[in-house]
Amino acid sequence: MMEFDEMFSSLNRFRASANSVLSEYEPLALALVPILTLVFARIVQSVLRVVFEKGLKSAVLEFFMDAVKLVPGVQKYIDAEKQKVVDKLQGSGKSKRDGWTTELPKVGLGVEVIDKMKDEKQKDVEWQGKCSGTVYIAGNEQEGHFSLINEACSMFAHTNPLHLDVFQSVVRFEAEVVAMTASLLGSKEKASGGQICGNMTSGGTESILLAVKTSRDYMKVKKGITSPEMIIPVSAHSAYDKAAQYFKIKLWRVPVDQDFRADVKAIKRHINRNTILIVGSAPGFPHGIIDPIEELGELASMYKICLHVDLCLGGFVLPFARKLGYPVPPFDFSVQGVTSMSVDVHKYGLAPKGTSVVLYRDHEIRKTHVSFCSHNIFVHFPSVNNSVTEWTGGLYISPTIAGSRPGGLIAGAWAAMMSLGLEGYLENTRKIMEASKRIEKGVRQIPELFIIGRPDMTIVAFGSDVVDIFEVNDVMSSKGWHLNALQRPNSIHICVTLQHVAVTDDFLKDLQDSVRTVKANPGPINGGLAPIYGAAGKMPDRAMVQDLLVDFMDSSC
Repeated sequence: MMEFDEMFSSLNRFRASANSVLSEYEPLALALVPILTLVFARIVQSVLRVVFEKGLKSAVLEFFMDAVKLVPGVQKYIDAEKQKVVDKLQGSGKSKRDGWTTELPKVGLGVEVIDKMKDEKQKDVEWQGKCSGTVYIAGNEQEGHFSLINEACSMFAHTNPLHLDVFQSVVRFEAEVVAMTASLLGSKEKASGGQICGNMTSGGTESILLAVKTSRDYMKVKKGITSPEMIIPVSAHSAYDKAAQYFKIKLWRVPVDQDFRADVKAIKRHINRNTILIVGSAPGFPHGIIDPIEELGELASMYKICLHVDLCLGGFVLPFARKLGYPVPPFDFSVQGVTSMSVDVHKYGLAPKGTSVVLYRDHEIRKTHVSFCSHNIFVHFPSVNNSVTEWTGGLYISPTIAGSRPGGLIAGAWAAMMSLGLEGYLENTRKIMEASKRIEKGVRQIPELFIIGRPDMTIVAFGSDVVDIFEVNDVMSSKGWHLNALQRPNSIHICVTLQHVAVTDDFLKDLQDSVRTVKANPGPINGGLAPIYGAAGKMPDRAMVQDLLVDFMDSSC
């Protein structure tokens, strides 16, 4: 009891002393100090978070640029200069929308609309054999494989797999496309677990979006992660940025190693208790280089997180290249730790545009929650009390982002795979791999150029320390070629398809001539985009580059 009295007495003395000291201050000041302290602490926390996420240099630069834009007249000047760049990107100051139809014709055109479409089609640039990637099927759209998939799409143009009780044919086609794709990627291997499942999607971006969302939801169930983060190499596709924005996931982009492959050690350093997913590509789009999937799988298994392998480009090449004897490192579901894959059928699968597949290691990853809200499958169920179940329309289920989906495209993908078969894909892969190696060898023989990394597949990326590679690209464009301009490092690449098999010598000749032209007459050509690409690569304010792209898109479509 005496101890309690002593403690109480001490508290009274402390209270009296504190009141004596605080009595010298205004009551309003005493009320404001903790509030202002809290506000200051939140500001410091926000600043530290920005520095942590973007780095000190980028954070300071962003703050400086924001401050400069507050100066009267600066923002107006920047906007005017941006518009000049957008006009340059469009090819002229004239809007592409001029002359476009903006309302229904009073009297329909009837069958004459086909003639009008043919006229519009004539305005497209010549793409046969001249475009990097873009068109993967050989020949033209009136013959051969083109004709076959066009007929298949037309036959099932009216179908929609959402109505699975009505269009049972396309439901079966989708299931078989998924199963055939999975069989190429390890589903028959014992190490895969034998439960690989998935769905068809509208393209690689949707496949990636679904894989990321599924990983987020799966990790929430398995590990209780509510502030999810994912880690990707800087070479990974921009679809992951879109997924991070859509699904509120913190995204970490980490540098690649000196060979332009995902740096496993750098990825490991970023893993924390909120990490849900790491990503590898086979191959990466910019440079055509396969990431170390086995090492990433070990990392994912160690930390019990998801690993997505982006096979949008390589899914219908690498399995066949391996059979042909090319040195292909492990990349599929035989690698432990791989939980999902995205595979585009509309690239080297030679299916119609708008067909891709997302695959999961097992049904648990995409199975329905107890609340009937699945990781990937979206369900309306009126009797269940959650935020998406009060729809008066009754039971509704959709396995992808879209509800209705074009059955014609699913049928076209099925027709492509069934018509080509294993032997057809092997022969196509042999042709494009040989064409890729011829181009790589030819580029190496041009002394002013160097190859980026060690290409593993059908992309050949190259740069130069002697000439402006973007000026070379402009000259190639003037010769009818449509290549991909890259940055960090400045370079261009060609994604080799069946369209290029017969024109590799033409490509190399035009490339050598273009290099000679730029070397002899350095400087941008009239109408070329080299100054814009060069400036964009060097521009420290990346937000301004983003604004340029948004303005260009907004004015173009």
